[in-house]
Amino acid sequence: MPRLDRRSRPALLLAFFLAAQPAAARTLVFCSEGNPESLDPAVATTTTAMNATWQMFNSLVEFIPGTTDLRPALAESWTVSEDGRDYVFTLRDGVRFHANARFTPSRPMNADDVVFSLMRQWKPGHQFQPSGNVFGYFRDLGLPDLIEAIEKIDGRNVRIRLREADATFLANLAQAFGSIHSAEYASLLEATNATEELARAPIGTGPFVFAGYRPDLAIRYRAFADYWRRPQADAADSGRPIEGLVFSITPNAAVRLTKVKAGECQVMAFPGPADLDAIRADPSLTLLAREELNVAYLALNTTRAPLDDVRVRRAITAAIDRSAIVEGVFGASGRPAKNPLPPGMWAHDDALPEIAFDRAAARRLLAEAGFPDGFETDLWFLPVSRPYNPNGRRVADMIQADLASVGIRVRLVTESWGAYRTALYGGVPSMMLYGWTSDNGDPDNFLNILLGCKAAPPGGANLARWCDPEYDAAVQAARRAVDREERARLYRTAQGIFRREAPWVPLAHTLVHMVARRDVVGFQMDPLGRHLFEGVRLLD
Repeated sequence: MPRLDRRSRPALLLAFFLAAQPAAARTLVFCSEGNPESLDPAVATTTTAMNATWQMFNSLVEFIPGTTDLRPALAESWTVSEDGRDYVFTLRDGVRFHANARFTPSRPMNADDVVFSLMRQWKPGHQFQPSGNVFGYFRDLGLPDLIEAIEKIDGRNVRIRLREADATFLANLAQAFGSIHSAEYASLLEATNATEELARAPIGTGPFVFAGYRPDLAIRYRAFADYWRRPQADAADSGRPIEGLVFSITPNAAVRLTKVKAGECQVMAFPGPADLDAIRADPSLTLLAREELNVAYLALNTTRAPLDDVRVRRAITAAIDRSAIVEGVFGASGRPAKNPLPPGMWAHDDALPEIAFDRAAARRLLAEAGFPDGFETDLWFLPVSRPYNPNGRRVADMIQADLASVGIRVRLVTESWGAYRTALYGGVPSMMLYGWTSDNGDPDNFLNILLGCKAAPPGGANLARWCDPEYDAAVQAARRAVDREERARLYRTAQGIFRREAPWVPLAHTLVHMVARRDVVGFQMDPLGRHLFEGVRLLD
């Protein structure tokens, strides 16, 4: 019997994995860019993991696909008290949960499920808090301190009381961590000492049921026949609903493109900039493009000498030729960034001047800080392509060369995607490449989550570990303000402080691309980076 070539094994394994779908099922395969760090939406912190969980879960409120506008989801309506502190959600009637080999739900979704899903993130020591995890999103948003009470009024009504009004609260609940789990399933798992199965075999109310996960290979789903939001019937030529969905985990962009050209995938994430013209010319493919609300950046660990000196941080910022990086790596899909907020966001301060590329100024600042001959440090670069950075190694190479020209000697470091994120969130690197795509369309999602004091301890998304009291006061006041112009004024103040203190080097904002085969109907890109397959169809 001939021996299998090692390169053929992943494809063969995926073929076996796909074979688990019913023979007649219409399956859509999505070439995803990486492994999710968790299938528990309360734990997910990357768009990769959130997209894996969005297929299975719903939240109380949600963003209309393709927009940042809110609409009812599992809550059919809600009221807010005059002082902005009490939110009462009325739940949709008759919403069913998924089932699996271990669990068959005995009732529809109700208030107990909402209370359980939020309480496990709010109350320390809850039995469904994963070991070593503190629900980073929930914490970084300041929700443990903001929430005063979560209570069931009756089977279909839940009240959440805040300690003070917060203009971001409703939009924050529409994020992945606001997904609703089955309290009944959790009780079964607790009784059988299997609480870890909440993430390993997730049960939600979403359009697709979890059917299996093999790391580095695929996540498999099947359509949920009892989904509460049934699609409306379309004309016969608009295709048929998909019955199976597979996320084929394919970190390399070139391999993803090869798969979608061959029909092994129907949709792929993030083609390389050099391939865009060839994709446009291929009659079997559609190139999708969207200006997402994102930023790519170089974070500087402000707790680590000499990066704790603002003069050193300003020198690094001045030494990097950001325009050359955008031209050489991002091409026409990128534009240089000058602050953390994307230009399409309503609080973006366009009046701030562009960041100057000035090596003489960088050398002068280094000399003032006591480093006339520079210093040595490490720079961690992304091991996978991301919507905000198509080639982390190439960006790192260019930054390394720029910093060498002013005497800063950089060691390049990377790890696998999971280990990379663990190192960054643990505060290990001195300098690191990362980025962000907005979760809710609100400036708070950048300026607070990525740079606020609550997110600065290890484990938080403030990778610079930077806590500036003046900056944080402006950002927190903006959360409490009701008037948008007042919020914008406070956020402009915060952006000015960011520029002065330089905890990051903002690199780029990007036009994000995806590719779909021509037989895919109804898939659209989203400004929040979500890949939603509810309602997507395949032509015969």
